[in-house]
Amino acid sequence: MRGYINNEEIEFRRGETILQAAKRTGHFIPTLCALSDINHTPGTCRVCLVEMRQEGRDKSSIVTACTTPMVEGVSIFTRTRRVREMQRLQVELLLADHDQDCAACIRHGDCELQDVAQFVGLQQTRRRFRNAVEARTRDDSSRAVVRDMNKCVRCQRCLKICRSLQGVDALVYAGSGLASEIGLRGGGVQAQSDCVSCGQCVLVCPVGALAERDDTERVVDYLYDPDVFTVFQFAPAVRVGLGEEFGFEPGTNVEGRIVAALKRLGADLVMDTNFAADITIMEEGSELLERIKSGGALPMFTSCCPGWINFAEKNYPEILPHISSTRSPQQCFGSLAKTYLTESVGVDPDRMRVVSIMPCTAKKDEAARPQFNQNGRADVDVVLTVREFARLLKREGLHLAALEPVAFDNPIMSGYSGAAAIFGTTGGVMEAAVRTVYHAVNGRELDRIELAELRGYANVRSAEVDLGAGLGSVKLAVAHGLTGARQVVESMLAGASDVQFVEVMACPGGCMDGGGQPRCKGAYQKNARARRKALYSIDAEKPVRQSHNNPEIQRVYREYLGQPLSELSHRLLHTRYMDRKSVRQPTMLDIWRDVVRYAPVHSEYEPAGGGA
Repeated sequence: MRGYINNEEIEFRRGETILQAAKRTGHFIPTLCALSDINHTPGTCRVCLVEMRQEGRDKSSIVTACTTPMVEGVSIFTRTRRVREMQRLQVELLLADHDQDCAACIRHGDCELQDVAQFVGLQQTRRRFRNAVEARTRDDSSRAVVRDMNKCVRCQRCLKICRSLQGVDALVYAGSGLASEIGLRGGGVQAQSDCVSCGQCVLVCPVGALAERDDTERVVDYLYDPDVFTVFQFAPAVRVGLGEEFGFEPGTNVEGRIVAALKRLGADLVMDTNFAADITIMEEGSELLERIKSGGALPMFTSCCPGWINFAEKNYPEILPHISSTRSPQQCFGSLAKTYLTESVGVDPDRMRVVSIMPCTAKKDEAARPQFNQNGRADVDVVLTVREFARLLKREGLHLAALEPVAFDNPIMSGYSGAAAIFGTTGGVMEAAVRTVYHAVNGRELDRIELAELRGYANVRSAEVDLGAGLGSVKLAVAHGLTGARQVVESMLAGASDVQFVEVMACPGGCMDGGGQPRCKGAYQKNARARRKALYSIDAEKPVRQSHNNPEIQRVYREYLGQPLSELSHRLLHTRYMDRKSVRQPTMLDIWRDVVRYAPVHSEYEPAGGGA
C-alpha cells in the first residue's frame, strides 16, 4: 500500500499507524506517551499531531499519528504551520499542568518533555497559560523509587510496564481532571505497596515523575570526609552500560575507566562485585548439592535479584523455603568488606563506608534490609544506580573518554572469572552455577562450558544437565521478567513442574537492562543486545571461566572462610526472608485480572535478530 509523508511516497503495511510508518521511513514525529517496543500507543499526550489529507476530501484534518492508521493514497504533513501551532499549544498546556522546577529535577537535561518543548519552538514569552498545577502526591517513602506526581504527564507508560510486562500491577490511574495521577493499588505509600522496586517504570517515564532515590550527596559527603575510608564496588552490567552516558557505543566495556574515575573522585579502594559473584556461586552451588543429596526443598530458586526477592515475599511467601539463602553478590561483598577486608588492610570497620554502583534500583532497597547489618553497621552503606553515578561524574567534571583505564586497587576482592561477568544477563547465574556444580560433583570441568539452551530472550527457558556421579540429570529453568517468574512459580505450586534449580531475574533481560541502567529516549531496551553480547565476550576472553578456579576465591576460603557453607560462611554470606504479603479484600478489578490474564509482551521489545 502507498501513501505520502511530506510529499515523499512511501509504502506502508495494512493496519500500520501514521507514527509507525513515519518512524520506519525516517520521518520524525514527537511523542511523549507512545513507546512502540512495548506496544504502547494510548494517544494521551496529543503531541504527535500531524495534518492528514485524503483523496476525494476537500479539507485536511489534524490527527494524532500514534492512533490513526495509514490509508491508501493518504498524504501526511508533519511540519505545516497549523501542525506546529497546535503542537506548541499542546505542549504549553502540558507545561501549565507540570511542576516547572526543572533545575532541581533528577531528569534535567535528559527529559523528553524538555526535548518536545524545544522541538515545537516553545519560548517563555509565548506561554499563554498560568501554571495550574494542583498539589499532588509526592511519595519518597521507598528506599528505591520516588514518585512525584507533580511532574507526571499521564502518559501511562508506567502502567503498561508494571501491569503487562512485569505482572506486578502495583500502579493504578486515580482521580479525575487536574487531580488525576498515577496512584498505588490499595492506597497507602510506596514502601508498603505491592511495588517490588524493579525500576522498570523509571526506565520508561519520559519525565521525572518516577525516579530513583538520589543518594549522590551522601556519597560526596563520604568522599570529602577525611575520617571516612571509602570502598567502591561495581556490578558486572555496569561496565557495559555506563559508557552510553558518555557517548561510547552501547556495550563498550569501560571497566578500567570506571576505576580511574573513582580514583579521581577520591575513592580509597575500588573493587569488583564480580569477585563476590564468584563467592555467591560457591555458596549457592554448594547449597543446591546439599539439597539434592539430603532431600531439601526443591526446586531451589536463585536469590541474587532483590526485585525477585521482593516479589516472592509479597506474592508467594509459601515458596520462601525454596529460595537459596545465599546473599546477593552486593551483600556478600559488603559483609566481607566490613570483616575480611578491614582486617586485610588494617582499617577500623567503623570508618569504612561501602558504596555500590549498580544497574538496579532494588539494590537500594536490599542494602537497607535490617538483616544486612553487623554490630549496628550496614554491610553496604549507599547504592548508586548507573544513572546517578553518571550524574556524579558529570557534575565533578569527569568524562570517561578523557580517562586512561586503571587497574583495580586490590586483587584480594577484585579478581573474577568469566562466570562472574555473565551474572549481568538472564541465564548467566545459572550457567555460572552449572560450571561449578558439575566440577564439585565430578572433580573435572564440564566439557560444554557454554550452555546455549540457557541463553536467549524467551521469558522462560529450560535445560537439562547430567551431573553424573550417581546424581543423574538436573532440570534447570531460567525466568526473566516477573511474568516469567510468576509462570514458573504457578507451575511449581500446581505440581506441574519437575525442575530442580531455577534462576529468576526481575528485570526483562536481567541486570544489563536493570531499572538503574541508562535510559534510551523514546525506546525501552534499545541497547539490550549490545550490552548482552559484551558480557558474553568478557566471559569468553577470560583465562579463568569458572568461579571455583578464581585464585582469589580459593584464597578467601583458604585464609578466612574455610569452605562453602561453613559456620562463618553461613553467618556472613547467607540470610533469611520474610512473609510480606499484604492482606486486603479483592476489588472488582482484581477479579477481572484473574479472568483476563495479561499476555506476556516480551517479544515486543526483543532486539532485532532475537537472542545471542
